[in-house]
Amino acid sequence: MEQVKLAETGWRGSREGWLDAAYESLIEGGVDAVRVLPLSKRLKLSRTSFYWFFADREALLTALIELWRSRNTGNLVMQAQSYAVTVTEAVLNVFDCWLDEKLFDSRFEFAVRSWAQQSPQVAMEIDAADTMRLEALQAMFVRFGFEPVVADVRARTIYLTQIGYISMKTEETLATRMARIPGYVEIFTGHGPSRSEMERFGARHGFVATEAGRIGR
Repeated sequence: MEQVKLAETGWRGSREGWLDAAYESLIEGGVDAVRVLPLSKRLKLSRTSFYWFFADREALLTALIELWRSRNTGNLVMQAQSYAVTVTEAVLNVFDCWLDEKLFDSRFEFAVRSWAQQSPQVAMEIDAADTMRLEALQAMFVRFGFEPVVADVRARTIYLTQIGYISMKTEETLATRMARIPGYVEIFTGHGPSRSEMERFGARHGFVATEAGRIGR
């Protein structure tokens, strides 16, 4: 009855609302869950309302890929290009992505990579994203004087480590992850981050460095 009333008033939702619902369905149930009828029920809107914003389901799926590309690839590249005085600071800029879902949505990443297993087109999107991200990370290292081959290896070490976290659905507390970050930075760059760099990094994520060199709330 509520759905009928909403339809009668002319309320059709919004493009963002339909896209948000599609995103949630993708995260929860994979691409097969992203269908017009279940989405209309989720939003309590008429099915025909969907077609005011998207030509068909394929258009909605395309919009999801565009959102993923902007949110994850766009932000990772931006962070790799962000101003930094040292290579360790530059890597910490990239690490912002791993701790801030607004910069890099790990659940979205997992869902799209899972989707790629059944869609050659999405697999091509994944390949293109991987290439763009790795190139940005390599360029970051080159900017700080690393030879291209060495920069490529270090870029891959950073990137494949994080993709491993996502693919394995690794769960660890934020405090544990923060405590490990100085070691990761040293492995990835050959240099440990300075105390001030870790303090700035911690402050961005609501944490502060302790005297023992660990990170705590």
